[in-house]
Amino acid sequence: LDVIRDKWNDILDALERKDRVIWMAFFDARLAELDGDTLILDFSDSRKFGTVHEFSEARARHTQVLKETIAEHLGAALEIVER
Repeated sequence: LDVIRDKWNDILDALERKDRVIWMAFFDARLAELDGDTLILDFSDSRKFGTVHEFSEARARHTQVLKETIAEHLGAALEIVER
C-alpha cells in the first residue's frame, strides 16, 4: 500500500490528463487497504457529493481507467473495491 500511496498523486495527475471527470470521481478517495491484488478505496468523506454528483452510471468505466492508470505507473494489475 505504501508504494501505491507514494505514486497516488502521479496516478491522479495522469487520470486528470486522461479524463477530468474520472479524476473528479477518484480525487478524494482514501487508499484504505491493499488485500492481495485488490485495492480498497474508501469514499466515506466524499458522500457529501452523492446527491448532486452521482457517478454510479459511469463508475465501471471510471474504475477501468483507474486500473489501467495504476498499471501504467506501478506495473501491477489491481482490482478496485469501493466502500
